[in-house]
Order: sequence, then C-alpha cells, then structure tokens
Amino acid sequence: MKRSEAREMLFKALYEIEVQKDITEEHINMFIENNEINDNATIEYIKKMIVGINNKKQELETIISNNLKKDWKLDRISKINVALLKLAIYEIKYTETPFKVVINEVVDLAKKYSEESAPAFINGVLASVVAEK
Repeated sequence: MKRSEAREMLFKALYEIEVQKDITEEHINMFIENNEINDNATIEYIKKMIVGINNKKQELETIISNNLKKDWKLDRISKINVALLKLAIYEIKYTETPFKVVINEVVDLAKKYSEESAPAFINGVLASVVAEK
C-alpha cells in the first residue's frame, strides 16, 4: 500500500476515534481487520501514528486552537477536519515527511471527505503552523 493510501486509512481511523472517543488496542485491530489492511508496513504506520497522535493529543489541540481565526474554538470544527489537522500537524512536527507532501495530501483528503470550504480552511491553519515552525 502506498503511503498516501496508508495516510487515508490513518485518517479514517482517527476520524472514528474522534467520533467514538475509543482508542483501545482492540479498537485499532478491529479497524485494521474491518478494512482488510494486510500490509505489515501499513499496519505498523497506522498503529505508530495513532499512538503518537494520542500521546500528543493535548498539544495538537492547543496548536490547532492557537492557529484558528479569532473567536473560533476547536469544538466549532467538524470532527473530520479535526482528525485531518491532528494527522497533519503530528506528521509535520514529529516525522521526517516533508511538510509540503503532508499538506498536499491532507488537503486532498479534505476535498474528498469534508465540506467544500474545508480544503482552504485546513490549508490556512497548516500554513500558519508551518510558519511558526
């Protein structure tokens, strides 16, 4: 499985976690099984990223909040967009993946899964995050 496909599967898992607030090992394994993910590298990537994102959840949410427009709050953002932003910010801050690749792929996922205004919104938040870095 290509990294972009693995990132899309990771996004779907993160979205489920945002909705269900459930992040047990069993839940992750069920997600992998239900989505018929058989590639060991993809499974390792998804598990590693979920654990990392969960461990940095508060920090990621603070970064998102700090990069929103004035008078916007995290709870105003759709769970899809929160999952995409957490994925992107974590990957930009804690992996070697070039930020341009991360932003491009997350914006593409927003085009596919979120509302019409989401790609521009996510791009703006991530541009602000990268500028701080």
